[in-house]
Amino acid sequence: MLLSRRLLQLFVGLTAYGFAIAVMIRAGIGVAPWDVLSQGLVRHTGLTFGTVTFVTSLVVLLLWIPLRQRPRFGTIANTLMIGPVADLGLRVLPQQTEWWAQGLTFAGGLLLLAVASGLYIGADFGPGPRDGLMLGLHARLGWRVGVARTAIEVSVLAVGWLLGGQVGIGTAAEALLIGPLVAITLPLFARRRVATSVVVPARASSSA
Repeated sequence: MLLSRRLLQLFVGLTAYGFAIAVMIRAGIGVAPWDVLSQGLVRHTGLTFGTVTFVTSLVVLLLWIPLRQRPRFGTIANTLMIGPVADLGLRVLPQQTEWWAQGLTFAGGLLLLAVASGLYIGADFGPGPRDGLMLGLHARLGWRVGVARTAIEVSVLAVGWLLGGQVGIGTAAEALLIGPLVAITLPLFARRRVATSVVVPARASSSA
């Protein structure tokens, strides 16, 4: 019974996470660093956002090998689900152009992202590819988690921006607010042993 509930929580969380990314993109005021990178790659490859997100996740998983990280079920589900759900969201959601609609849309997407993060992290089926890279650098190289996350996200943000990804006030808002928001939502959904050690998704997150 508990396992079934956790699986449902994982799949609902990952679905909501992918859709939240699409909502924030449609707001048009900037996105999280990994999504900036995906947008930049979309501009130069012609692939969909979801496809680029999936391929990027696979590349990140290859970086787990020298760090001796092992994917768990949640890692694979994260890799497979978030990109297609984001693509679906981008197909059905309109692009916002009015400043007030952009702000409200982004705020709604960010709140949904925080709830989604609490759900899928709290299910405790393992980190997403990007979180695992951060944790691997911490475990194998001795980097502090905050230092590893900052180094990774600054790097992907810079590359994404150079490739034409969308950097704006939403990028800064996500960086400042997602941690405190997930600190609120995670205890609502997490098993006790993960509720006290929040790892904010590196995607968003990430993803997850």
